[in-house]
Amino acid sequence: MRNRRVFSAPSKGEDINMSPLIDMVFILLIFFIVTTVFVEETGVEITKPEAATQMDLEKNSILIAITANGNVVYGGREIGINGVRAQVRRLVQEDPRMPVIIQADENVPTRTLVRVLDEAKLGGAISVSISTDMR
Repeated sequence: MRNRRVFSAPSKGEDINMSPLIDMVFILLIFFIVTTVFVEETGVEITKPEAATQMDLEKNSILIAITANGNVVYGGREIGINGVRAQVRRLVQEDPRMPVIIQADENVPTRTLVRVLDEAKLGGAISVSISTDMR
C-alpha cells in the first residue's frame, strides 16, 4: 500500500489574525510621539549677532523674537513690547524656572532690546538670555 497524503486548501473561515500587528503599530506610534523632541520656533526670520562667549540653554524655554523693524513676536504672532510681560507671566506660572530667550535681529536698537528684557524680568522670569550665532 502506498501512503497517501492529502493536501487541502485552507477553508474560507481561516484568516490571518491582524490584531497583534495593529496593536504593535499603535504601540510604536505612541513610543515615537512620546520620545520626539518638539522644537519651538518664533515664526520669524532673525539675523542674530555673533558672540565669542556663549553657552547652550535648555530646550524648554520661552522664545521671544525682535525683528529688524522692531516687531516683538511670540509663537508666530506679534505681541508688541507691552505684551511681553503678560505672556511671560502666564508661561512662568506653569514652570517658574523656565528661562526666557530673546532672539533679536542684529539691527535692533538697544533701547528696544532693553525694554523687552525689562518686560520679561517684570513678568517674573528668573533667567533672561539673548540668543546669538556662533563665531
